[in-house]
Amino acid sequence: MTRHHPPPRRRTVRRLLGPSAGIAAGLLVTGLLAAPSRAQAPTDASPGPGAPIGTTARTVGDARFTPGPCPKTVEPIEELKEARCGTLTVPENRAEPSSRTIRLGVAIVPAVADTPRPDPIVWLAGGPGDDAVGEAKMAVDGGLNRDRDVILMSQRGTYSADPELLCPNVDQFNGQVVGLVYDAPSTERLHVEATKACRDKLAARGVDLSAYNDTQSAADYADLRTALGVKQWNLYGISYGTHLALVSMRLHPEGLRSVGIDGILPPSRSGSAATWSSFRQGVDGLFKACADQPACNERYPNLRGTFEKLVGDLEAKPVTTTVTVPGSDKPVKVVIDGGTLVNWLTSATHTAEAVPRSIDELANGDPQRIAQQWAGWRTNPKGIGVVSHGLAYGVFCSEWTPYESKDAALQGGQKEFPSFPASVQAQAPLLTFLHPDCDAWNIPAAERSIRDVTTSDIPTLALSGAFDAQTGADNGPYVARTLSKAEVVTIPYEPHVVIATSKCAQEIVVSFFETPDAPKTECLKGLEAPAFEIAP
Repeated sequence: MTRHHPPPRRRTVRRLLGPSAGIAAGLLVTGLLAAPSRAQAPTDASPGPGAPIGTTARTVGDARFTPGPCPKTVEPIEELKEARCGTLTVPENRAEPSSRTIRLGVAIVPAVADTPRPDPIVWLAGGPGDDAVGEAKMAVDGGLNRDRDVILMSQRGTYSADPELLCPNVDQFNGQVVGLVYDAPSTERLHVEATKACRDKLAARGVDLSAYNDTQSAADYADLRTALGVKQWNLYGISYGTHLALVSMRLHPEGLRSVGIDGILPPSRSGSAATWSSFRQGVDGLFKACADQPACNERYPNLRGTFEKLVGDLEAKPVTTTVTVPGSDKPVKVVIDGGTLVNWLTSATHTAEAVPRSIDELANGDPQRIAQQWAGWRTNPKGIGVVSHGLAYGVFCSEWTPYESKDAALQGGQKEFPSFPASVQAQAPLLTFLHPDCDAWNIPAAERSIRDVTTSDIPTLALSGAFDAQTGADNGPYVARTLSKAEVVTIPYEPHVVIATSKCAQEIVVSFFETPDAPKTECLKGLEAPAFEIAP
């Protein structure tokens, strides 16, 4: 789950999860079609035996796949140079007979093997609102295309879809927040104003904002499979993509050979309170790892206590400083209050080695390291106009907030961090002002069944990182209760979305798709905690 700009991955081989990832120049020609197709049976030539997936135009029901140029991306992506590409055309709202159509960009990265397996892997991006096509490098770096094609399709509303439901003004304001008191009423008012301005802009373009959600997206992928003529495939979802994968397993199980979910966000648990639980698990794992290392524990004793005291102290008396960020010589004002510190740490588990030193420096009057990191993430120009807030709010405001109380965040914060000030507890990590934003977004609630637990015998790999402060590792055992063929794996010392950070996780994932009933997990035995930075 990534609502705001994601942080850089730790170690040089790690990549961004969301809009700031290296994502590419595209050739997708945009423009909505006037009306949906109404064909009821496959038309056009189907791929012959051994023909590459995605080389033939095909219409099935209301969906049509058309080969063509690769989808647009923010920056060039080497991994897409050999991709077979095109667009999937589907109704914007399948519940409305007169619905217009939308187009979703599709890129199929070929397998490295000369003779690919017939069941490809479909990559489900996170967010909500990240574009799967822009994450091709992450999928390839994870080894997913070793002997299977990897299919990346832009979820509806995302960057390479048509229409794209972007909100650059919201991204810009999220950058300005670094200079404001994070959870102040005045900040909330400005944030909601930015949200409503984007909503009004999209509605004026004729967008049916109620049609951007899990139900429609799951149907998009089911239509893609039939339109491509694929008999069976596999899903790999990261972060919010696990939310969509679990819904797809329940609503469209046909054709699913196996499913990998990484950084698990169960629909039945999604919401503000669960976010506090995830934060607790991730940061406690990190603090414990420091305490278990004699050098770290000696230099930074009682790290958890230091952090919790800082949250209260800074909420009462914020610290203001200035920093410079990469690519700009202009000083950036940064205000660090208790809410800022919580949200910084939620993301900073990706750079775990530096966390103890950063917290210690702040406790001793030096906010520069945290301020620099926080401002760099939030003001990164590569994150402006890339995330689909239209899809994000479509999910949050129809599937999450209608089914939790407005004080769910406060209750979750009180339970997990009773020492925190109420103003901090009231704003779930990375979901600040969620309920007021959803009031402004003003879309109908989804059917309550969208939050049903997924029960399935489809082989499933449930992967988590022990340092994941966004989607807690206990979500793995939770979803496995009703997945009869689930393998639950927690990768020690790793943050959110382990395929992007752990060679061991990558080996496990590749072995899972090879033999879903017996993934190889031997690499877990040799994993070691990070070497935390020790200040002189």
